[in-house]
Formats: sequence, C-alpha cells, structure tokens
Amino acid sequence: MTFRVGRGNCRPFGATPRPRGVNFAVFSRHAERVHLVLFQEGSQEPITEIPLDPKMNKTGDVWHILVHDLDTNVLYGYRLFGPYEPDQGHRFNPEVVVLDPYTPLVSGGLRWGGPDVPHDEAPGCLTRHGRIIEDDFDWEDDVPLSTPMGETVVYELHVRGFTCHPSSGVRHPGTFLGLCEKIPYLKSLGITAVQLMPVLEFDELDQIRVDPTTGQQLINYWGYSPLSFFAPKASYAVQPGQQIREFKEMVKTFHRAGLEVILDIVYNHTCEGNESGPTVSFRGLDNSIYYMLDKRGRYHNFSGCGNTFNCNHPLVRDLIIDSLTYLVAEMHVDGFRFDLASILGRGEDGRVLEDPPLIRHIAEHPVLAGTKLIAEAWDAAGLHQLGKFPAWGRWAELNGFFRDDVRHFVRSDPNFTSALAKRICGSLDIYGDSSRHPYHSINFITSHDGFTLNDLVSYQKKQNWGNGEDNHDGCSYNISWNCGEDGPTDDPEIDALRDRQMKNFLSILLISQGVPFLSHGDEFARTQQGNNNAYCQDNEISWVDWSLAEKNADLLRFARMMIALRKQYFALNREEFINRISWHGTQIGDPDWTGKSRTLAFQLHGWHRQPDLYVMFNAHWDWQHFRLPPHEGQWQWRRLADTGLVSPNDITGEDDAVPLTPADHYHMGPRSTVILISPFR
Repeated sequence: MTFRVGRGNCRPFGATPRPRGVNFAVFSRHAERVHLVLFQEGSQEPITEIPLDPKMNKTGDVWHILVHDLDTNVLYGYRLFGPYEPDQGHRFNPEVVVLDPYTPLVSGGLRWGGPDVPHDEAPGCLTRHGRIIEDDFDWEDDVPLSTPMGETVVYELHVRGFTCHPSSGVRHPGTFLGLCEKIPYLKSLGITAVQLMPVLEFDELDQIRVDPTTGQQLINYWGYSPLSFFAPKASYAVQPGQQIREFKEMVKTFHRAGLEVILDIVYNHTCEGNESGPTVSFRGLDNSIYYMLDKRGRYHNFSGCGNTFNCNHPLVRDLIIDSLTYLVAEMHVDGFRFDLASILGRGEDGRVLEDPPLIRHIAEHPVLAGTKLIAEAWDAAGLHQLGKFPAWGRWAELNGFFRDDVRHFVRSDPNFTSALAKRICGSLDIYGDSSRHPYHSINFITSHDGFTLNDLVSYQKKQNWGNGEDNHDGCSYNISWNCGEDGPTDDPEIDALRDRQMKNFLSILLISQGVPFLSHGDEFARTQQGNNNAYCQDNEISWVDWSLAEKNADLLRFARMMIALRKQYFALNREEFINRISWHGTQIGDPDWTGKSRTLAFQLHGWHRQPDLYVMFNAHWDWQHFRLPPHEGQWQWRRLADTGLVSPNDITGEDDAVPLTPADHYHMGPRSTVILISPFR
C-alpha cells in the first residue's frame, strides 16, 4: 500500500491529525535511518513502511513526515537503524518496531492478564503500537477543585484491586468506571482525594516467577514498570479502546463529587530493564539519551529496577514536563505522587544536583501551578532527602519519620515520646527551617508498600513466601507487633487489643498536623495475610474484600468519625505550625521526655471561638492516672473518644460527648488514646 507524503513538521512530537493528513514527529539523535511503520488493527504485519529522508524529513534531531489522507484507525511505530555499540551506549535494533513515547493511546493490553498481541524479544514484553486519536470529549466546564493542602485527606487505592473482588458489588469491576461506583462510599468516609496507584500503560505479564505454593504465574499487579508516560491502561477500560474517554469520565465524575484525583507516577525508570531487558521504546529510539549510563555503557540502577531514566537531560526533562502538563491540561488530573522522586534530582552521571533543573521546572511550570506535588523523597540507592528535598515552597513529601516514630510509640517502645510530639506538630524539626508549612508533610502509617494496618498489629515478621523470592523481598524492618500471636487468632483479648491499636494509629494520624494519608481498606482492617510486598499478587491477598466493611463496621465507624473530627475543628488542620499548644504528662504541665516514658498529653487551645481539645496517649501496658488541666467557670471536659472503650462509646460526636465526673482526672486504660473537648468559648 502506498501513501502520498509530505515533509511534515518537527512539532509537536507524536502523531497529530492535520487537515491534510497526520503529522508524525519523533526524536532520535543517533539514528542513521528511521522508518515509519503502519499497521492495521489486529495485525502484526505492516501495511506499509515509509523511509524518512534525512534531508527532507529531519529538523535537527527530530524526524518527521506528513502522511496524506491517512485513516486515523491505523496503528504506527518506528523502525530505527543505527549503531549497536553497547560500550558507547547505543543499542539500535531494527528488528523491533518501537513505540512512540508521545502516543496517548497504546494498542493491545485490552484484557488484563491476557496477551492479546504477540510477545517480542523477551518474555513478558508486548509488542505495542501507537494509536492516532481525535479527541472530542465534553468536559462540561469541569475545573480543578483546588482543595487546599491543609484541608486534604488522601486515600490511596489500586484501580483494579479496589473493585475486582466479588464482594465489591460493582457492575464494572477492576476499571475506571467501576471505581466511580464506589464514590458514595469514599464520600461517606470523608476523604478529599484519591491517589491512584499506576494507571498509565504497563505490562502486567512481565513477571517470570511463579507462586511456589500454588504454581500460578505471578503478575505485575502494582504496575510500577511504565511502558508509557501518557497512555491510560487499556485493561482498566470497560469498552475496548476507550481508555482515554473512560479515564476522563472517571475524573469528571470524581470532581462532581468534590473529590480530587492524584496519580502515582513513575518517571525514575521504565519497563525496559537492564542490559538483558527488552527493547520497547526508549532503548530503541536513543538509549544513550534516555538512560543514565556509566562510562562502559552499563545502566545505572538507582531505581532498583534495572535502569534509571536520565531525567535531567534536556530532552528527557521536556518529555516529563510534556507528560505532566498533558495529564493536567487534557486529563484534568489534580496532583501527582512521584515514585522515588530523589532520582529526579540526579544528574546524567548519577550525581545529586544542588539545584535540579527538572524539580525546579516542575515546581515553577505555569500549567502545574495549582497541582499537588508529592515526593517520595528517596531512591533505591540509599539517597534519602526527607526534609531536604528541593521544594521552592511547592513540594510536599511522604513523611517516613512520621510512619516510623508513630509505629515505635504505639508498639510501646521507649524513647519515642518526644518524637511523637514532633510528628503531631507537623514535624517542625524537619520542615520548620525550610520555609515550609505543616501540609508539606504527608503523614502516613501504612501504604501499598508494606504491611496493611491490620497486618501491622497481627504479624511480627513479613510472610512473602508466595512472591517466589524465598521471603527475601520486602522490608524486614516493619516496627510491627502481633499483640501476642501471629496471624489470625481465636483469642478475643488479642482481637480486642488489635482493634484498639488500629484505632490508636488512626487517632494519631488524624489529629496530627500535616496531610493524613490512608491506604485502601485499612479503615476496615484489610489483610494481606502478612505479605508486606504484594506487588505481584493479583488475587485476594491484594484485592479489597468489601465484606470486611460489615465484619469490622465498628472500626470503619471510628475511622469515619475521626476524619469528621479532624475536619470540624480547625485546630487540627491549620496551615501554620501550632503555637497554641501546651504539653503535659500524667501530671499537668509535666511532660515526661525521658526514655522510660510511654505517656503523653497535650492541650490545643482554641481560638476564634473554637473549643479546646485535650488529648492523652497511653502506650503503656498498665492503666495510667492522668490529671486534667483546671477549667474556667463551671464547665467540664467532655469525652469525644477513648479507644479503650467498646463501640459506640469509643467515639462520639460533640453533641453526645460525655461530661467527665470527676472533672479533674481521667483513669486511662492500657494502650489507648483519649480525646476531650471543652465547650465553645
């Protein structure tokens, strides 16, 4: 088949419909020849292959061509000819038709876990082609919600795992539209933003291991192995080929419900892996540009996944900015959580840059000005920048110190009372000297990576045997405590203690300054059976079992009411560091900061007619007698919450808060949290 072609234009990158045809533009500095390869849907045999003339169809390092009267239903890719000199960083392979990095729609992958196009070159690597799109989606004046960070409550979830369990009761399980069916639940919980684990194209079939206990092939369930930085995952759509439209429909529906959408985005590496990995896109386009290489052409592996994206090369930096601005401007995304974000601050040789161009560009880009930016401020090579991540007032950070210090305190470890006080106050010791605010701290106890909240109080050690890595994968430093017996138990006292500990964790998380972050299903005790690295478990280990919402309704009720408590009282979410707080211990005005202490109390002094709040923590295994600050006039402290009590007495609304009698002390049960409130001033 022959086509009439023209010179085309070097901008924009990708495949762009024009009045006279489709313009194709792709970057490659070191390619000697480039062919545009066109396919019909469902066929791996090209319908035509068009060589690009390096004199006519090239501007600088950009190859381009205009194909007249082209049916936009065709698929496309590129065949590049150039040196195969690994020691020099070049790995051109004309045997492979590579994917255009700028395509917003990728062929194949329509059915989760099913190879609907042949695999190529290496096990688990799909041959994928770009699609040409003409977008006519009606956003109906959808605008960003711009929820202030100080009022944000983030809820992390996996699009497939949140609704694919039979108990979810949705019509379209495991999809963008299925997620929309759970909006009423999310609204009832009280969160303000969902953070979606990777939703851009990845190949879930790239795993080579099997579960040694079942013999089943393992799946790249989490998706932290990007195939594209633009294209939504095809198998998360209900209708084949409609992933862009359905993703946009999901975002629009969430916005109508007042919920923001944050994407967990992976720019630190790609699915092409190390020297033994497949050629899919970047490696075949210009390996020495897109990846960090040493002097012998080997891949730096700061990501722990085989390669490291060369983020601060000007061309690669532009690609990442183009991806982010596309997702904000065209897909209406509200924010991003950047996986292993410290890699974004490394130079082309891997050194840590003082003033990383990419991180600054993201922070100051006009299109991204209202977008939430959350950094995982470390990488897999030991670089840890928590509190030191280049911020320019824009970047928030996942606060790993909050997670660890709170876990230590709730587990009754000594020497963590002082650390707990710092975390409650927004980690002033970390962020107070860097022109930041409490909302730059993303506070979390658990996330997808590690134990669930239930498993944190149910397992002493990880149980990752099903991952096929002999239990060597996943973090061994979990700061967990099983409350006396590992795993499920028939002992009602252990179950009650675990329930109390989960409520203690939720209480501390939701009364602390900073942005609270919850992991899906923790509010009703989801379990992964002790697996703290379930990246490859596409089964009931990872899926949300919605029957637990009924079984553990008391815990779910507590979580909902704690979120509501946080929202109701401005003292708990103010945007500046607390200065109206007084610290106490079991005695008034006498906090015990010594290593032996396992108790702490503090009073948040209300302002602008807000009530005072008095919070007490007892991480000791014995009862403790707390003296209470004297009150003014005739009013009494009233109890809002006591995790040592059984539901519904464990937490109440203000109208049902119980006045304390006597009013000058509180006898507090072991391993519990108490919240008291004064009348309005």
